Amino acid sequence: MSDKKAKQDKPARGRGVMKFALLGLALVGAGGGTVFGLMAAGVIQTADATAREAGPQFVLKGEKDPYALPAAKGKDAVELVHGEGGTKYRTAYFSFAEDFTSNLKDTSGLIQVSLAASTRRDGRVLMWLHEHQLAIRSRILVELADTPEEEVISSAGKVRLQKRLTDAVNEVLVEQEGFGGVDNIYFRTFIVQ
Repeated sequence: MSDKKAKQDKPARGRGVMKFALLGLALVGAGGGTVFGLMAAGVIQTADATAREAGPQFVLKGEKDPYALPAAKGKDAVELVHGEGGTKYRTAYFSFAEDFTSNLKDTSGLIQVSLAASTRRDGRVLMWLHEHQLAIRSRILVELADTPEEEVISSAGKVRLQKRLTDAVNEVLVEQEGFGGVDNIYFRTFIVQ
């Protein structure tokens, strides 16, 4: 059998999908099963599927987080905060177990910090922080090494560094998982020598 004949015998790709879509439209046109027909045809997706594709979602205080990590103490601890005031979303904190030590840019000065990250989104962000610690650690050390000594002396400079570190961590998470989700990086300790 020739290649032309074999290609003609095979059904064209997409015809099955087209028939399915036409069936869904026929249901819509008939007035029955409108939502079902559109969902079956893939025109309307369920809220759960859309939320999964959109990445980690904000978690309201008191709401159950389907991706919640078990509470842990010590190394890589995750802490949940449920206060009365402030934002309507709960905040979860992830503490990096080890300190970060680096030289400062263009000086013999050193910086040593211990850090924590916060998120108001579901537990996937916390899982990703834990899973990608090596890449995050490397990126944070690069940011610290690119910081001049005069930047870490002032309060305004520390705030700028905090923002740069937050952006750096989110960039790593976007590269690895397609979504950031870290709201802020906090200094637990901050030493410059």
